[in-house]
Amino acid sequence: MNDHIPSDGSETEHGALGDAEFAEFMELAAEEGFDLEDVEGAIEAAGHGPLPVLAVVGRPNVGKSTLVNRIIGRREAVVEDKPGVTRDRVTYEAEWAGRRFKVVDTGGWEQDVLGIDASVAAQAEYAIDAADAVVFVVDAKVGATDTDEAVVRLLRKAGKPVVLCANKVDGPSGEADASYLWSLGLGEPHPVSALHGRGTGDMLDAVLEALPEAPEQTFGTAGVGGPRRIALIGRPNVGKSSLLNKVAGEERVVVNELAGTTRDPVDELIELGGVTWKFVDTAGIRKRVHLQQGADYYASLRTAAAVEKAEVAVILLDASENISVQDQRIVTMAVEAGRAIVLAFNKWDTLDEERRYYLEREIETELGQVAWAPRVNVSARTGRHMEKLVPAIETALAGWETRVPTGRLNAFLGELVSAHPHPIRGGKQPRILFGTQAGTKPPRFVLFASGFIEAGYRRFVERRLREEFGFEGTPIHISVRVREKRGKKK
Repeated sequence: MNDHIPSDGSETEHGALGDAEFAEFMELAAEEGFDLEDVEGAIEAAGHGPLPVLAVVGRPNVGKSTLVNRIIGRREAVVEDKPGVTRDRVTYEAEWAGRRFKVVDTGGWEQDVLGIDASVAAQAEYAIDAADAVVFVVDAKVGATDTDEAVVRLLRKAGKPVVLCANKVDGPSGEADASYLWSLGLGEPHPVSALHGRGTGDMLDAVLEALPEAPEQTFGTAGVGGPRRIALIGRPNVGKSSLLNKVAGEERVVVNELAGTTRDPVDELIELGGVTWKFVDTAGIRKRVHLQQGADYYASLRTAAAVEKAEVAVILLDASENISVQDQRIVTMAVEAGRAIVLAFNKWDTLDEERRYYLEREIETELGQVAWAPRVNVSARTGRHMEKLVPAIETALAGWETRVPTGRLNAFLGELVSAHPHPIRGGKQPRILFGTQAGTKPPRFVLFASGFIEAGYRRFVERRLREEFGFEGTPIHISVRVREKRGKKK
């Protein structure tokens, strides 16, 4: 089921379709009356690999979140710099001039007790680490501050392409202020008003030049893209560092309740079962009561950075506690990032029969969206069932890379539609006519239909795809293209 995938793990110009398969598919699309340019565009859009990542960094109150909203074209990032503002998400998808990329918002949460410099540095480090390029936002009215200079040093050290955004330039008079920012040594300052949109188009053109067409690092086997990368993610104090130490067989990560025990993500090369894996530990955020919300925000930012670098997200949950909203947010983050997923329930050795019963009910109700993910019940303290972790990771990776040939997929879809047709709506019954798997890592399907396919029926198709072809441990992306009425075509 992995045929038509190039040996280096990258996908061809036709997504995951080989030339012969693509030609055959386009013939089928023509017979069904689809516009061939639309079909090719749909395959190309669905067939992309991991999107390049753009980090937006800078000190508080320079307009980063306003700029992020402008880039993504909708008001999603929280525009308020008060401590304690909760951000459920820090990563968004954007498009400019036909190219798609991810934006990481490092918002302006400020930890007064640690000092503004430490706050900005922590945010910038986490975001820059996972980014392919960076937009550095400076307030042109204020000019370059000592904090801005500190961020410049971080950017130089990271060596990532940087686009300098001189924000709050609302008119021609402000452009003189922007020109002073040449002194930062980061190249041309782009005068922008994130609030009004002035100059953002030119800045985004510069962003596209800085971003690679695809992320620099390619996912693949040890012989091609290096060791497979595993992100250990989960809410603070759930046992991530302890688990990493147990897997490594030594104390590689400091396990401590104090905030800031580990500030930098720790990447560990660990050999298990004769295979070398790279584990990314994200356990460095610890909560003090008076920093709780800030630490949660940093944890979200750091988790997003780790997930972007990984192929598999091992999500650690504390089996002795109820599944929290924060646990669910972390699961959603991994699913939206399109990573293979393994659920690891820690502290299993502490559970009595009653807790185990209620936990099973919680998993059914609270984690239903990832019922397809392999699950392991472990104890980082005692090492119980740790030997089950690698097989679960391998299963998730296999599902993540599974490819169904177009002919086999369409035979399956034909049987499915005949046995379980779409409900009639408004006197019409839309049908899925044919489809193809345009990409892997994660599996991405494009279905072509005679009319609008409801969300409930799409979920039914996904469920049957999993029953037929496996896809254990991986999200599945399904997009549907509807055929235009033939009367509209020339």
